[in-house]
Amino acid sequence: MVLKKKTNIMIKKIFIKTFGCQMNEYDSKRILDTVRKIGFEKTEKYEDANCYLLNTCHIRDKAKEKVYHEIGRVKKFFRFKKKPIIIVAGCVAQAENREMLKREPYIDIVIGPQAYHKINDTILNYSKNKKKEEETDFDTISKFNYLSKIKNKDSKVSSFLTIQEGCDKFCHFCVVPYTRGPEYSRPFSQIINEVKELIQSGTKEIILLGQNVNAYSYKEQNKEFRLSDLILELEKFTGLERIRYTTSHPRDMTEDLINVYKKSKKLMPLVHLPVQSGSNKILQLMNRKHTIEEYLKICKKLKNINPSIEFSSDFIIGYPQEEEEDFKDTLRLIKSIKFINSYSFIFSPRPGTMAADLNLVDKKKSQERLEIIQKQLFKNQINKNKSLEKKIINVLIENKMKDEIKLFGRTEHMTPVIIDGNIENIGKIVPVEISGSSQTSLFGKIKQDYNQKVA
Repeated sequence: MVLKKKTNIMIKKIFIKTFGCQMNEYDSKRILDTVRKIGFEKTEKYEDANCYLLNTCHIRDKAKEKVYHEIGRVKKFFRFKKKPIIIVAGCVAQAENREMLKREPYIDIVIGPQAYHKINDTILNYSKNKKKEEETDFDTISKFNYLSKIKNKDSKVSSFLTIQEGCDKFCHFCVVPYTRGPEYSRPFSQIINEVKELIQSGTKEIILLGQNVNAYSYKEQNKEFRLSDLILELEKFTGLERIRYTTSHPRDMTEDLINVYKKSKKLMPLVHLPVQSGSNKILQLMNRKHTIEEYLKICKKLKNINPSIEFSSDFIIGYPQEEEEDFKDTLRLIKSIKFINSYSFIFSPRPGTMAADLNLVDKKKSQERLEIIQKQLFKNQINKNKSLEKKIINVLIENKMKDEIKLFGRTEHMTPVIIDGNIENIGKIVPVEISGSSQTSLFGKIKQDYNQKVA
């Protein structure tokens, strides 16, 4: 290890592997900002790590087993080398806590997503005492108060920013209320300060994150700030080009938020609005608290405001008691809305949730239904991308591709674009002529005349 200049802190290397959602990606970045205070720097090579951290996700099936599999791989590699400190963080850590330490002695520290402000003390305590550590208290306020004092050094063109955590909806299939706790909205001024840091570091697009991001509500100086207020405040920042938010709940798609699409020029016209099923019966069984009629009404209002708005969503197929007609309702909804990008999965029971012990739909039938749903979803994607060929569209260039030749960017609708162009365009919104497409991506070339009319 090398001695860091002008300090007595030894530089150590931390390898962070992140599973799951965008919020976990944000958390991993903030963990890195935090552990730098005690001498750690990031390494992309786990073989060089003095500390190996797994930031885990508990949404999908077998998440826990993936963690143990990963630990086994690390254990095998370090069999004849000095063992790094092994940390399991995130939602699996929250759900399993001390059981993980009992099952796998190779794990040294287990820390939940609301205790990241304690990670430095936890690491230092373990380094000194070699005593297993477990931190899984829900302490969201202290966490964000602590993180607000540590500069967000994310230098990406497009950056995530968590503004809300937790969930009070208690959908019967979902583990989030148990792993992330109740809904909590960060102080408005705290978010604005972090936005300023990100813009100073070169961020051009900010993606506001929350388990129920559109439930954001913070009272300050006798005023309630909602997501709509936050977006309009971000609109004022010179240098910030694009604003997005995810993930939303239909119950919190309020009129003030819908009306922001009339006022904001920087809010992108893609709305990720998970519906989960096209059947009111299934939605009621899921405890989703919205109907298909309400969902369609939201979509219609947004389309009336801006016809270029597109939708993406989440679907759970084969939920307990799903019958053929329920499945057809979902297929009809997909054909009606023409979602341009969606996530779809067969229902997998999560321990501790209301749906954990329900009788499952036949596995073969669920798989057949999923394939039909995905075929239609993919068809929507392909048709949308195909319709953009030979058109000129605005693309925010984010970085170079791994081949160091092509550039990578995204459209206003979040579609990836692989581009021929020069690196000086990174961080800029440029007109790109689309020459080809696939199911997931567009391909094109930057137009040299920036005054060209764009789609």
